[in-house]
Amino acid sequence: MTSFAFLSDSGFLKAGPATDQPYAVAGIAWDGSTTNRPGARFGPRAIREASHMLCDATHPWFDVTPLGRVGDAGDLPLPNTSLAAMREALAPLADALVRRHHMVWLGGDHSITLPLLRAYWRWLGRPLAVVHFDAHCDTWVDHFGEPSGHGTWVYEAIQEGLVVRECFTQIGIRSAGERAAREYVRDQGGLIYTARDLRGLESPAQLAPVLDAIGARLAAHGQPPLYVSLDIDCLDPAFAPGTGTPEPGGLSTNQVLSLLEGLAAHHCVGMDCVEVAPPYDHAELTSYAAANFVWTYLCGQIAGRIAR
Repeated sequence: MTSFAFLSDSGFLKAGPATDQPYAVAGIAWDGSTTNRPGARFGPRAIREASHMLCDATHPWFDVTPLGRVGDAGDLPLPNTSLAAMREALAPLADALVRRHHMVWLGGDHSITLPLLRAYWRWLGRPLAVVHFDAHCDTWVDHFGEPSGHGTWVYEAIQEGLVVRECFTQIGIRSAGERAAREYVRDQGGLIYTARDLRGLESPAQLAPVLDAIGARLAAHGQPPLYVSLDIDCLDPAFAPGTGTPEPGGLSTNQVLSLLEGLAAHHCVGMDCVEVAPPYDHAELTSYAAANFVWTYLCGQIAGRIAR
């Protein structure tokens, strides 16, 4: 989708350009806020290429396919040297897309999520519930001396009122960090499931209490629209070596897939999948995991809409 003429076999699931389809993906090829290893700007293309292995894309659990329902808006034309300029340029593009499609955003580093949440707030006029898969809490008050970056977006979103604090759930957290940052979401009334909390919980039945707790919070706060932000480094590096800041002791692909399948029961308005950095990948393991997560999310939402 970043190549000449938007060739129809280059989009996610080989989808053509986004026009009037109910669902769409778009790439945000930005990694200017990466603090360790850059390379996530190449993530959207790698995720698209990995998705081409999914053939007819019929999901074995949901028994639906996104084909015919999803288009690809390509990589959005954005500045690549200034975070502020990137976010300013992204705003009108995101505003237009969220009003036309149920979007999945392919990152890029995690600093893209804050302007996306702002776009959803402008569209919906209300704060969102968020399920945040990550190794890192992203609640630091500054970004190594800079005011904003890929490690501050959660703190900023909460401070700006973009999210329902009690309906903010973090899953997979395990990196080093002082208590004030590490426990910030819980201190604000949200939920945190660290990777240690989830050790040994692999099957859908074992993970059901996590989904039940999320569902109970949503019900108690009037079912706010739900956004899913998935940093690929929530996975253990054995499953996702291709990321900028890998952290040992993470989730398995099975755990994340089970949780994404369970989240299909809720009214989601969008998803991002970020921090895929192909230069550090091995045998495209990380890109394939990301493509499968996006595909599973899309199929879950399509199946849920059909059921409703």
